[in-house]
Amino acid sequence: MVELASIIILGILAQWVAWRLKVPAILPLILIGLAVGPFSTLYTHDGHKWLNPIFDATQGGGLFPGENLFYFVELAIGIILFEGGLTLKRNEIKAIGPIIGKLISVGSAVTFFGAAIITYFLIGLSWPLSFLFAGLIIVTGPTVIAPILRNIPLKKDVANILKWEGILIDPIGALAAVLVYEFIASGVTGGHGGHGDGSFTAEAFKHFLTLTLEGLALGTIAAFAYRELVRRHWIPHYLLNVVTLAIVLAVFVGSGLLVADSGLLTIVVMGTVLANIDLPNMEEILYFKESLAVLLISMLFILLAANINLNELEGLLEWKYALLFLSIILIIRPLGVFLSTMNSPLVLNEKLFVSWVGPRGIVAAGIASLFGNKLVAFNVEAKALGEAIPFAGAELITPLVFMIVLGTVLLNATTAGLVAKLLGVRITKSNGILFIGANTAARIISKYLGDLGRRVILVDTNVQNIQKAQDQGSIAIQADVYSDQMKDNTEFNDMGYLFAFTGSAVVNDYVLNKYGEQYGENGAYRLVNEEEIATVTTVEDSLLSPSHDYIRMSEVARDYPKMNEMNVNSREEFDAGLAELNSLSNSIALFLKQNEDDIVMLTEVNAATEIAEGAQIVYLGKEI
Repeated sequence: MVELASIIILGILAQWVAWRLKVPAILPLILIGLAVGPFSTLYTHDGHKWLNPIFDATQGGGLFPGENLFYFVELAIGIILFEGGLTLKRNEIKAIGPIIGKLISVGSAVTFFGAAIITYFLIGLSWPLSFLFAGLIIVTGPTVIAPILRNIPLKKDVANILKWEGILIDPIGALAAVLVYEFIASGVTGGHGGHGDGSFTAEAFKHFLTLTLEGLALGTIAAFAYRELVRRHWIPHYLLNVVTLAIVLAVFVGSGLLVADSGLLTIVVMGTVLANIDLPNMEEILYFKESLAVLLISMLFILLAANINLNELEGLLEWKYALLFLSIILIIRPLGVFLSTMNSPLVLNEKLFVSWVGPRGIVAAGIASLFGNKLVAFNVEAKALGEAIPFAGAELITPLVFMIVLGTVLLNATTAGLVAKLLGVRITKSNGILFIGANTAARIISKYLGDLGRRVILVDTNVQNIQKAQDQGSIAIQADVYSDQMKDNTEFNDMGYLFAFTGSAVVNDYVLNKYGEQYGENGAYRLVNEEEIATVTTVEDSLLSPSHDYIRMSEVARDYPKMNEMNVNSREEFDAGLAELNSLSNSIALFLKQNEDDIVMLTEVNAATEIAEGAQIVYLGKEI
């Protein structure tokens, strides 16, 4: 009981440390796992691990008997991939779709064959084990990409490429590893040594094809069936999250029963389809899955790292393993990226940055532990029967993959910001405008700004408001400002102005306090509330003026839904025009437009502001 509770406590502590230090959580999680696992044998009085994930009576016990640890790993990875699929939106890849397709096909092939060749000649593993290792390191985990994207303001396309690759390539890498495992395991007859006549090659590819078709079909069917359950209100609201979890597990296990090892693909397909169809309560479901994924990731990494033995880590101190690591990050990854982005809109510095950022994650570590231990079990059984060991070097698979995972995460977490700055892929000036609230007035104003060429995004929890904004051609996202999804969305990377446009003073204040620094680099503004109208003459962060609140703005937008411009050529004309607009009940002055790129909030215009000839006061309401 103490061990199980300790895993959860240490896992959440590691997540908190990662948040404070702004590093991927996988880093402190693996270090904690190693500390309570293999490294603990150096300072315990009996030489046993503090935490032994697999039960072993000779080692003082353990948590999971037999293969139960790996059953838990499979189920947990399935839930994590489903949550990742829920974040994949079609509108994020309109401009970069072909690049993503090539990265998860051509890039995966380059990694698969290139890493296998280097591993075979450098490390000396057999061809089957070299290809198994190569399949496992194809993936660039979303759980480690997300913190990097969150902490570095990257150009939108670069951020979206890394995000989509990290999530979509997980099942590709997993399936490649499954294919190789089926390939080499099918050569073992009767559960021990002895190879077949080679016909297993065709069988392995047949299984892979069946697995892919079944995963795509079942995942899509499950997504639409689940949507109907929610739409018809056959699931009570208070059971929605737990029933969703039960359905995901049922689909994952059921898919594996129909076609072995197909669960990962099926679950990712189901999550991705759900993310791109009209599903009620989507945000609530996603929030629950995010919380569950954090807990599972925290437990998994500690368990899997603790399961490694010290002698396996010591074996990695030879120079050839360091050379393998350098070859993968400096040769294989860049080669795959440059071949995948040929004739693409990406420029050289963007390609170099994508080449540099390729951290491996939970799927690689989880499946490596699963398959590595299965192959070691084949060796143990063969040795017990006095036969030749079929998979010499299988014990290296898990520590090799962990070396790649830990090394790439540590490297990217510490250098990605500096490399992004040197290569010029950081957003140097954020000119985008983020509206919190997609009400009528917000939609009118955002449409005007968008027509001027400004990038504008509206956020609201109201589905109808979002749909109306999208119908007018604006970018609108359904999201809750109280959830962490606002901080993780790469769509907001270039936001530099924040407008809190809701009817709730509490929400407006919260938005400025929580997101003002992140998305209001050039200014964060809110609507004034009723108390301020009655008692305050100036409000520093007021979006409009101290005499215009949400109610007044909504009334004007309802009666006169139009943006207008008043020409002012001097300071005197500006002062007179502004006074006239402020005296009217059917117009609200908003901005001073000096030119198409220079739009200033009226609350920021002071006596020192120079009014250029040809300037305009932009206002909402009845045209004067």
